[in-house]
Amino acid sequence: SNLNINDVLGNYSLTLIDALDTLAVMGNSSEFQKAVKLVIDTVSFDKDSTVQVFEATIRVLGSLLSAHIIITDTKQPFGDMSIKDYDNELLHMAHDLAVRLLPAFENTKTGLPYPRAYPRVNLKKGVPPDSHNETCTAGAGSLLVEFGILSRLLGDSTFEWVARRAVKALWSLRSNNTGLLGNVVNIQTGHWVGKQSGLGAGSDSFYEYLLKSYILFGEKEDLQMFNDAYQNIQNHLRRGREACNEGEGDPPLYVNVNMYTGQLMNTWIDSLQAFFPGLQVLIGDVEDAICLHAFYYAIWKRYGALPERYNWQLQAPDVPFYPLRPELVESTYLLYQATKNPFYLHVGMDILQSLEKYTKAKCGYATLHHVVEKTQEDRMESFFLSETCKYLYLLFDEENPVHKSGNKFMFTTEGHIVSVDERFRNSLWQDILPEEEESAEKVKPSELKAANFSSNCNRVPDERRYLLPLKSNYMRQIDRMVGLI
Repeated sequence: SNLNINDVLGNYSLTLIDALDTLAVMGNSSEFQKAVKLVIDTVSFDKDSTVQVFEATIRVLGSLLSAHIIITDTKQPFGDMSIKDYDNELLHMAHDLAVRLLPAFENTKTGLPYPRAYPRVNLKKGVPPDSHNETCTAGAGSLLVEFGILSRLLGDSTFEWVARRAVKALWSLRSNNTGLLGNVVNIQTGHWVGKQSGLGAGSDSFYEYLLKSYILFGEKEDLQMFNDAYQNIQNHLRRGREACNEGEGDPPLYVNVNMYTGQLMNTWIDSLQAFFPGLQVLIGDVEDAICLHAFYYAIWKRYGALPERYNWQLQAPDVPFYPLRPELVESTYLLYQATKNPFYLHVGMDILQSLEKYTKAKCGYATLHHVVEKTQEDRMESFFLSETCKYLYLLFDEENPVHKSGNKFMFTTEGHIVSVDERFRNSLWQDILPEEEESAEKVKPSELKAANFSSNCNRVPDERRYLLPLKSNYMRQIDRMVGLI
């Protein structure tokens, strides 16, 4: 009866598929090979199942593509992950799934797909006739990485075209006054139903994929959209002192505002926003990432988990459950890679010990129903294995091939690993969007940088590497802010 959970599960071995590349990253070739064969032999999308387009894309399509790329990589960076007599079965399965998701993009006046939560796609029947017409920004605008990879592997522009059209449609609907986007939009009229602009649920991965699409495909237009979006976020969502580690005032915090006015809409943030420090690391804004990460870590220290929604004014959870989300771990991992400050290893150990103490169950790890009472739910989301465990493992595995490859790999929003190489910058078609051919400029991997922010990459000097990343008085300030002291 719980559609938000059951439509994600899909009845197609979700956890098995979502965890494939985690096995590869861990170097466990025998289990990876066994799992891939199990998927090929037993999983079918020819089902009378209703699914959420966004979740099926990032969890299933993304993992199938990631595992296919790993298997067919001639250099085998993770050890021998080859599959005997492999005939591109995972790529064919990814294609089959994507074709079944395409009806979500049809019969919409804006080009935005039917969404991840209300109107769902049935894998046999397409979009149900009673589907709603409202979608969240992240659900409609975070399909480009997976759909783009599929298009470029197949030489078929269809999938990238529909995903890119959706991104452009959302971008065209931003406020003329602030440049911000809301969080819920009507796919037929283009009117904003939810006018909240923030970095958490409903918006998060839209911003993430503007940058990651640029990193992967080299389309300068994606970078321009990201830089504009990031600047508008700084102008309207950021509160607190100007610098993270110096000056007077409150710690930096990103709040939820009205997309048209920039005025504060509420006094809560949600756990999904904890991805943002990791994204800031990718663009070189490391100092700001340090401050925002410290805020979320302070909340974790208080509860031994991150509540789904936290009211920073009341210093209390608004929504108290924790479904084993990975975002804080992801940002911890990326900050450690950027700074090599051992502090982030201690954060990782703290998170790991909390998971072991409060969420471990007889057969896996359980969602916390209430972060204060530590009661558990009979649910382990697939992203626990594909992201939370993977980022924790990589945090402590200094010798992992991911860390020895330079900048060869990138993580999708579901933590699936994909190669950053020339084959994804070379499309076999000239007109990704025919009316805008001239704007589709390419850049080479060596030229990748986020305008205006790359100069910040080295702002954390060597002498600070073995000190706290934040001055102790600022650390105490954040602890007071969340009620720790």
